[in-house]
Amino acid sequence: MSWFKRENAEYDTGSDSASEGERRVRTEGLWSKCPGCRQAIFNADLEANLGVCPKCQHHFKIGARERLNLLLEPGYALVDGGLRSTDPLNFVDSKPYKSRLRAAQQQTGLDDAILNAVGRLGHHDVVVSAMEYSFIGGSMGAVVGETIARAADRARTGRKPLIVVAASGGARMMEGVVSLMQMAKISTALAQLDDARVPYICVLTDPTTGGVTASFAMLGDLNIAEPGALIGFAGPRVIEQTIRQKLPEGFQRSEFLVEKGFLDAVVHRRELKGYLARALDFMRVPA
Repeated sequence: MSWFKRENAEYDTGSDSASEGERRVRTEGLWSKCPGCRQAIFNADLEANLGVCPKCQHHFKIGARERLNLLLEPGYALVDGGLRSTDPLNFVDSKPYKSRLRAAQQQTGLDDAILNAVGRLGHHDVVVSAMEYSFIGGSMGAVVGETIARAADRARTGRKPLIVVAASGGARMMEGVVSLMQMAKISTALAQLDDARVPYICVLTDPTTGGVTASFAMLGDLNIAEPGALIGFAGPRVIEQTIRQKLPEGFQRSEFLVEKGFLDAVVHRRELKGYLARALDFMRVPA
């Protein structure tokens, strides 16, 4: 039965860990496993498809920079940057909040979980705020609240439509009541925007939960979401444990919410830019 044995030492799989590591084909970082269909996807194909699984259309999370590149024409400008949390409570849980902030800043290259930009979406001049979920779960602290409020003020004074792309686990509780105050702060800025009759559109992505959902994410003149996005205040498991009942299939997913009237539309990522451009054609800013 020698024909079943590998004679070439090049393919030997002995126990020597160093040589085994040298022989191993390194594919880490080249493939992603789709949470929807469980298939392995070549990352280059995934990126070319805007972060959407080509097999089952599952929408992967994408970062704030990718959002801006997806929606805005080349040449847009980042604004309202340079804001960083001061850790008002000197908060410590399993690790100091300051350490979490430094790690997130190094990982993402951002000051906090938000980017503001001004540019053109099609032929429309717009202000866009895009949240970064990989920065402490996209949580809303003082910096996120101030940045979105500045975007609303910039849209109002410049009379440009405001688009916010929400991706967040909710308020950043490491900042305590300071984070909760951002709900009222942003809502007030959006009320002023509404008084000025400047359009505000919110794009809800997976996930949009907690204090973000309870404030600006549901206050748009038009509220749309990506397919399959988890949207709600408390999570499904918490709700089930509280009411002691089984939740309906697809509860808190974007398709369920649009059916129940909480959202205006569910829009595929590939069609999002065109959809927003057409919506802004109807939502003209009065002179």
